[in-house]
Amino acid sequence: MRPEILFPLFSDNASLKGVGPKLKAGLDKLCGKNVLDVLWHMPRNHIQRIKAPNIANCLQGDIVTLKVVIGSHTVPDKHSKVPYRISAFDNSGEISLVFFKAGSTYMQQHYPEGETRYISGRIEMYGERKQMPHPDFIEKDIKDIPLIEPIYPQGAGVSTKQISRIVSAAMQSLPQLDEWIDPTILAKEKWKSFYDSMQVMHYPKTTKDIEPDSPHRKRLAYDELLSNQITIAISRMVGRRKKGTPIKGDETLRNSVINDLPFTLTNAQIKSLDEIYEDMNNDQPMMRLLQGDVGAGKTLVALLAMLNAVEVGSQALLISPTEILAKQHFKVFSKILNVVNIEPVLLTGKISSKDRTQILESIANGNSPIIIGTHALFQEDVLYKNLSLIVIDEQHRFGVQQRISLHKKGKNPHLLTMTATPIPRTLLMTAFGDMETSKLDEKPAGRLPIDTRVMSMDKIDTIAYALRRAIAENKQAYWVCPLVEESETLDLASVEERYNYLCNMFGPDAIALVHGKMKPDEKDDAMQRFQSGQANILVATTVIEVGVDVPNATIMIIEQSERFGLSQLHQLRGRVGRGENASSCLLLYGNLTVTAKKRLTTMRETEDGFAIAQADLELRGPGDILGTRQSGLPEFKIADLHIDSDLLEMAKKNAKYILEMDQTLESNMGQKIRTLLYLYERDKAIATLRRSG
Repeated sequence: MRPEILFPLFSDNASLKGVGPKLKAGLDKLCGKNVLDVLWHMPRNHIQRIKAPNIANCLQGDIVTLKVVIGSHTVPDKHSKVPYRISAFDNSGEISLVFFKAGSTYMQQHYPEGETRYISGRIEMYGERKQMPHPDFIEKDIKDIPLIEPIYPQGAGVSTKQISRIVSAAMQSLPQLDEWIDPTILAKEKWKSFYDSMQVMHYPKTTKDIEPDSPHRKRLAYDELLSNQITIAISRMVGRRKKGTPIKGDETLRNSVINDLPFTLTNAQIKSLDEIYEDMNNDQPMMRLLQGDVGAGKTLVALLAMLNAVEVGSQALLISPTEILAKQHFKVFSKILNVVNIEPVLLTGKISSKDRTQILESIANGNSPIIIGTHALFQEDVLYKNLSLIVIDEQHRFGVQQRISLHKKGKNPHLLTMTATPIPRTLLMTAFGDMETSKLDEKPAGRLPIDTRVMSMDKIDTIAYALRRAIAENKQAYWVCPLVEESETLDLASVEERYNYLCNMFGPDAIALVHGKMKPDEKDDAMQRFQSGQANILVATTVIEVGVDVPNATIMIIEQSERFGLSQLHQLRGRVGRGENASSCLLLYGNLTVTAKKRLTTMRETEDGFAIAQADLELRGPGDILGTRQSGLPEFKIADLHIDSDLLEMAKKNAKYILEMDQTLESNMGQKIRTLLYLYERDKAIATLRRSG
């Protein structure tokens, strides 16, 4: 149960003073639904208000705080567009306070002539006169004006001023919590308590208080990373208590397949397979992540691991996030497995009722040792006779609950997950920290480098005409567009518009179209036309980002490439360069920002997916590297993996120490750690402890 002391923080934000239904709707979108979500909504900037000595010393553009005496009011006519003005003065000069659409009665009641006020705002000039349009503050006491004012991200109809007021109300709910960080660490890092650090972040005294390297932000970031690392450590600790079945085949099937290949395995593939086989020969279920750069040969590694399971008489399955990818794996597996007389089965949502019944029966009685499919493999009526290995392709597309439901299909089967997105080490530690990792960081021999060029969208007609020569030589090309339909907010050509443009130029028989809004049959037909060579150009959205393999396709054109992330561009480029012929990638840009220019320059300079992933992390932050929220990648509220890598190392080390000292978190310090986990909403970790106890 969540500790009672945290109850106010998890109350609905509607409980805060001044939050009505309309404001709540905006807050829910901008911050989240409870009080703690409001407190995690940290300032992104600040205004430094100078306490100016007098009016005469103020310069245009300055944001100043002044002590003045209120003078006369100039009230405009009722229908006049002239603003309401209040003269204010000190012993050095005069300034006008300017208001549009101000009520005369209100202004005269609150700012009567002759009284002293502290005003704060931006100085402007109106001819020779100084004025302050709509002062940010007009107060009787200077203590009511923050000299360092935090500026909050705004949106969903909620202004930064409203957020500031609501945060102040939310801070009233923040309790003093028992300290969960070791006193020696607090002293060494010069960190204050959780409560004090939150106070400083929302009410900074100096500009240094809210800078990225401030001890207050670092303290909160460490708390978040510690909760993450303890959660991972608990998962690993509980997982190690489970007993699986050691698997060590006689290598007959694997050797037959390897000897039949028209190429030799890379050193990286051999090393990864050794690591996988060693894990599978353990009575603790394997949990290993296979990272494979584009074209590095993950699929073959997965197949050989699956054959290790088949050699001992058990079953192995591979699950893919899309039907296109599942069908491609099925096609590749069928071709390779022909030498050992094994027929894989494919189970997707599109399989007919009759075929599905036959496939389910074959899986249940063990006649099908190699199973490939999509989410259909999760369904309750899919029963396995002896499932010992699960391979998950594109790991980040599947959530934890889906992984658990698959695990229940066997008796603690071994798990091999794969990703074609190279992941920087910091992301590995936070998103996949419960897994061992293997890395395929070299490409098969004979792969030629891809000629990558950056060009303006203005040259699109020239590029399209240049395609004529390639098509005349029977070459194939991808043309990737970022949108499916017209957008008024983003001036991007839609995929359908580009399809029509190319059809007019080359004829409809030469062009295939694939996007997410098409029916599965239509997508399959278009992909088949392109894979068979009937269509020369495939116009597509990022649905072809991962897994599509057409060796004859040697040209990749990415429209509005500045709209894509680096890792996504790298995956798209990886669709070409898979055959013996030289390949090229054209990155077409519209409006280049500084960041977009850095991304495209990186793409032009390197094909190393791991270097590209690290650059992507630095340019965009962690949120977009592996996809959206459902990816399972933690969405950090405070921590920034690019600048907090030192804290991550420290959190990992301390999480291990904490659980070594108290595996059940029942001690006095353990209870404080539980509070930390609940505070950062790692409730599942505590539930896991309860179930394992």
